[in-house]
Amino acid sequence: MNMKHQSTYLFRDILERVEVPVNVEPDKEYVQIGIRSHGKGLFYKEPVLGKALGNKQVFWIQPNCFILNVVFAWEQAITKTTENEIGMIGSHRFPMYRPKNDLVDINYLIYYFLTKRGTDILEAASPGGAGRNRTLGQERFLKSKITLPPLPEQQKIAAILSTQDKVIELKEKLLAQKQQQKKYLMQQLLTGKKRLPGFNEKWRFAKLENVSKYSASAASFKTYESHLGCGPYPVYDASGCFGNIDFYENEQPYISIVKDGAGAGRVALCKEKSSTIGTLGCIFANDIDLLYLFYCMSAVDFQIYSNGSTIPHVYYKDYKNMVLYLPCELEQKAIVEILSAADHEIDLLQKSIEAEKQKKKALMQLLLT
Repeated sequence: MNMKHQSTYLFRDILERVEVPVNVEPDKEYVQIGIRSHGKGLFYKEPVLGKALGNKQVFWIQPNCFILNVVFAWEQAITKTTENEIGMIGSHRFPMYRPKNDLVDINYLIYYFLTKRGTDILEAASPGGAGRNRTLGQERFLKSKITLPPLPEQQKIAAILSTQDKVIELKEKLLAQKQQQKKYLMQQLLTGKKRLPGFNEKWRFAKLENVSKYSASAASFKTYESHLGCGPYPVYDASGCFGNIDFYENEQPYISIVKDGAGAGRVALCKEKSSTIGTLGCIFANDIDLLYLFYCMSAVDFQIYSNGSTIPHVYYKDYKNMVLYLPCELEQKAIVEILSAADHEIDLLQKSIEAEKQKKKALMQLLLT
């Protein structure tokens, strides 16, 4: 970016407030907008009758405006209005601003506020503690300064970043499709609804407890804390491997399952010669392919086995009687090969999306600061 042609402005010099009050009719339906944090855009609330709005002051949403949520501006609750929001309303918490004198491009401004420099401005104009105590002071915001390149350069920068956003969006849609395809494959292949060519042998049924062995560690994080970094053997908690130690509890590979908390029922594959802390249960395969068992358990909604209203619990005694469909060993391995290939595609795509996000981050750093 050419630093020589940048100019510094107060926000009041480049933005003007737009307000068109709504004369609320009690029996008319209105759709209110909301703004997601972290630059995630607008969302629409369920329609309500005017009388449900009470004495709340509301305004018609105007297209092509910079809009923010004053309560969560510090959390990047900012976006742009479009023609799609014509006829919708927003409360006084969602002030709208239009560019003045062709000095700023709204798309550029939104990207700018997603950088640390831009977020610092929003935070400085939102004094107080966290949450609803950090309301944006609009006068303070308008007195803040921003340094801008000329409008054509802003538009070029916004176009580059918008293109990168579209790349990420397309890959995320493809990822969702791949994940849905894998889910369909699991539903078909793990129940025998779809048989693989060359396999005609009748499937059998077995309870989980008849094809697995369960154990749980009594260890806590502190048990391993002094050993972390001292050896090659991984130790797992609900988030995954959190370090390596110089001894292990489990000789064979196994499936871990989160027993307590928000992630209760989440399963993961764990390596041989490893350990877990007590928030995980360990399921070892017995007369069944471990990966096949893993995919079977991945397809289960463990909420049906959950206990506890405040902290969910999922225990082996409650789900050990679940019934599994079991083909012969060769067909189990063939099914695993197909699902593993789907997992590999998903993993590669997730890494590609992360790389594109890092690329966007680098572009924003280069172009906006």
